[in-house]
Amino acid sequence: MTSPSRERYPAAVLRVDTLTPAAYEAALDRLAEILVDAVDGGASVTFMPGLTSAEARAFFAGLVPAVRAGRAVVLGAFLDDVLVGTVQLHPAWQPNQPHRADVAKLLVHRAARRRGVGRALMERLEGVARGLGRTLLTFDTVPGSDAERLYLRLGYVRAGVIPDYALLPSGAPGAAAFFYKAL
Repeated sequence: MTSPSRERYPAAVLRVDTLTPAAYEAALDRLAEILVDAVDGGASVTFMPGLTSAEARAFFAGLVPAVRAGRAVVLGAFLDDVLVGTVQLHPAWQPNQPHRADVAKLLVHRAARRRGVGRALMERLEGVARGLGRTLLTFDTVPGSDAERLYLRLGYVRAGVIPDYALLPSGAPGAAAFFYKAL
């Protein structure tokens, strides 16, 4: 697959799909590229600067058993058939939480941002969650980030902030804002 560029997508067609296990495995290299791009762009998404393609691929490859077993649902956003974004839904496994799911790794390649990709991924994710009988979504993000602004526009509620939760890409401790949405 080729990498997206802003020039290539002036009026691109956006499509969001649930990745089948086979499609997920076929997309591991591209998913790794998107994660490395996010980290290189300063996103605080678990990994620190210097993340290699091999490390990013290993992260996504580690999810293959969960995707195959239905314990994780991965969505892919495509602009003109090029994978440019992804998000994960992790239905809670706990017997007392059959209604809840966690959202993880909303990632959009920098060349594809500001085109509604993140919004489309989250809206589709909500539909998938509803289809699985999940009525409560939870996750965390960096306070003041573009992601937080998107989540607030989509009706997510900020439940609170924990200071010094994780290291920011700079290496300094940073806060995490926790969100939820009742579907």
